Amino acid sequence: MKLAKLSLVAMVVAGLASSSFAADTLADAFKNGKVTGELRAWYFDRDTGNANPATSIPGGAPAGTLGKGNADLFSTGVILGYITDSLYGLSFGATFQGNYAPFADKDAKNLYAPDMYGSGAVLSEAYVTYTLGKTTAKVGRQFIASPLVNSSGSRMIKEAFQAAVLINTDLPNTTLVAGYSDKFQGRTSDYDKSVAGGDSEMPSFKKEAVFYGTGSANGGSNVFGFDGAYTAAAINKSIPNLTLTGQYLFVNAVELTNGGDANVFYAEGNYVVPLSNMKLLIDATYRGSRTSNATFDSFHVEGDMYQGRIGISELAGFNASFAYSTVSSDQSVLLGAGNGPTTYTAPLIKGAEVTSGANTDAYKVEVGYDFTKVGVTGLKVLGQYTKINQDKPTITGTVLNSVSADTESTYWSGQIAYDIPSLKGLTLSLEYEDAKKEDTATVNSNELRFRANYKF
Repeated sequence: MKLAKLSLVAMVVAGLASSSFAADTLADAFKNGKVTGELRAWYFDRDTGNANPATSIPGGAPAGTLGKGNADLFSTGVILGYITDSLYGLSFGATFQGNYAPFADKDAKNLYAPDMYGSGAVLSEAYVTYTLGKTTAKVGRQFIASPLVNSSGSRMIKEAFQAAVLINTDLPNTTLVAGYSDKFQGRTSDYDKSVAGGDSEMPSFKKEAVFYGTGSANGGSNVFGFDGAYTAAAINKSIPNLTLTGQYLFVNAVELTNGGDANVFYAEGNYVVPLSNMKLLIDATYRGSRTSNATFDSFHVEGDMYQGRIGISELAGFNASFAYSTVSSDQSVLLGAGNGPTTYTAPLIKGAEVTSGANTDAYKVEVGYDFTKVGVTGLKVLGQYTKINQDKPTITGTVLNSVSADTESTYWSGQIAYDIPSLKGLTLSLEYEDAKKEDTATVNSNELRFRANYKF
């Protein structure tokens, strides 16, 4: 139950703390810089339960028809980052990401083109930071983690934004964030499903972005062009054991909406009750979105999503939770920019978008165990059961991320992760999810993901 939205704040706080060790000269700033890296070997095996278009169309599937079939993919990757020491409050950072899939066949290329397949390297981060007192500005290409703007890292190439972000911690127990972004880097060159035949490559930064929660609305993708996005957020911890978070996102001139704008809202409260032998966790979240003109209004993404979760942690190594979410009638909810925004009821692998459509009620039960308590350091397991009911709209016209018939979906998910103590930095993880979707027919699907990551 970690809160991914806090990672950006943690990064800035670390940067503020390190400023006391600032370099005296430019040469020292580069010489005392820090290099980080990660080597990856990942194996994915996906069965969508649908026919594979690559087997029936000569030359592979055309643009916009990918994402069906059964195929596996082995990928190797590298992440190499560098950040200089601080000089008069200034520092520079860069991160390269590389991916290579040496054994991919035609089916794998077609199935994984939008999210995993491709070979080459991309400069995902190239930024300058400036810290003055308790305020830090970060400008350039960068990874962002926040509730409404979030770079998903669940695929080999992590998403990134070209952005300017300002963070301030002058107010007691409060972090304030403001940001602007005008470009986005997806997972592959086909993240918008515009490349024919599965010939995806490394992504580039474009004036378009994933707008999570819209479903397959734009040529089979959830990617839309836009003309700048602004965000503001606040995190407050003034009340003991309670964290309050709020964020607002404004997206200007969204593609296909006749110049319409999107307004996206987020509010969350996380309360921890320390008990003698465990912690009780109580969480509640609101997500909502509004549109600005008749064309955009006709897409029916002016929905509200309410979520609640209660759980326990640190109970002799066990943690567990029960979560519920509901979305308003005939209006879907925009979750935000990037594939990173999540919900309490999101299945482990399938992700949050299946929980944010109009007329959706979802439930999730999760149980985990840390084997450190029985002497196996670094070994953790997790199990989930998720049920999602989504009814078809009661109105005529377009409702993004809706269903054409009443649908019931169930997901059984599991994860095993092992941080090997004898080789610091090496993590092995295995995830598996079995899904069944029932509407006018029944579709069974599943996916397995194995990851070996070595950080240095």
